[in-house]
Amino acid sequence: MSTADTPINDRFAAEAVAYRPRHAGVVSAILATGTKTSGATAGAAPTGAMPAEPAMPTPAASGTGRPRRRNHHAEGLEAGKRTTRILLWIVLAAAMVLYGFPFLYLLFTSFKTPIDTIAVPPTILPKEWTLENYANALGRNGVLASFINSAQTAVISTLLSLVLAVPAAYGITRYKTPSGRVFIMAALVTRMVPPVAIGIPLASMMATAGLADTPIALSIAHTTISLPLSIWLMSSFFEAVPNDLEEAATVDGCSRLGALWRVVIPVVSGGIAVTAIFAFLASWNEFLFALLMTAIRSQTTPVVIANFQTQFGLDWGSMTALAAVYSIPVILLTLLLQRKIVAGMTLGAVKG
Repeated sequence: MSTADTPINDRFAAEAVAYRPRHAGVVSAILATGTKTSGATAGAAPTGAMPAEPAMPTPAASGTGRPRRRNHHAEGLEAGKRTTRILLWIVLAAAMVLYGFPFLYLLFTSFKTPIDTIAVPPTILPKEWTLENYANALGRNGVLASFINSAQTAVISTLLSLVLAVPAAYGITRYKTPSGRVFIMAALVTRMVPPVAIGIPLASMMATAGLADTPIALSIAHTTISLPLSIWLMSSFFEAVPNDLEEAATVDGCSRLGALWRVVIPVVSGGIAVTAIFAFLASWNEFLFALLMTAIRSQTTPVVIANFQTQFGLDWGSMTALAAVYSIPVILLTLLLQRKIVAGMTLGAVKG
């Protein structure tokens, strides 16, 4: 009997077949060892001699020491998210520079001396910091009265816009009539009309009604600007409120108006805050209607700023100083209503 047909080699072959599916590396090592042993034994070893013990397979050969395969797909996704995050931060920084630089330049100019404000080429930072411009601007006649007129006009216009926009938007969204859709589209179309096209007729109408140079007339004119946008915004906020809330309130005994006041209005309070901010800003910053409808008694601050002139031209230092002070109430109002604004912006995000 040859060495190749010994029971030991048969045993190795049988084990190799038995473990073939799970340990391919072990099988290859065993078969290679058995072949070498058979060749050496057939050529030199005497009959009946025991073959040499096969070498044990190493961990690398058996596959147990194979390094773990990396998840290249997950790494690619993580790298893509990182790149997207960096690009978003770059876009955000660019937007902040574009929107923030004009205000920063205005603020720095308000601290310059009168000579530095008209220097060529202009400088961003003042060479000499001074509060002279603020003293000159706030000490002029009519400045304090213009602040009061601006605040009074903006508050009245905002209240009028909300009082008219809330029921109009509620009726449009809840009854869903074709005429309601036509109305809201027509309201938006009025925003496309140039203000100068309706400013002169409005000024003539207010003068005929005896309301010339009064905050009431200017507030009504500003309402025509902010009302279409207010209706559109409130419609989108009311759309996000499910009808189930009103039906539950009706079951509990509330009328339609009671459900609106006790249930719907608290839910959309964030949206009302957003609408109020936009309406207030539209009136606070408006210039054309204030120029056409006011003379002395009800002049607003934008008109007063435009009248800052000297014998040499515009008084840039006093203008920028008063403009910087005029922007403080809007900034404070936005900070105070920040939570409401965020809640209003995300009101319809989880509608389900």
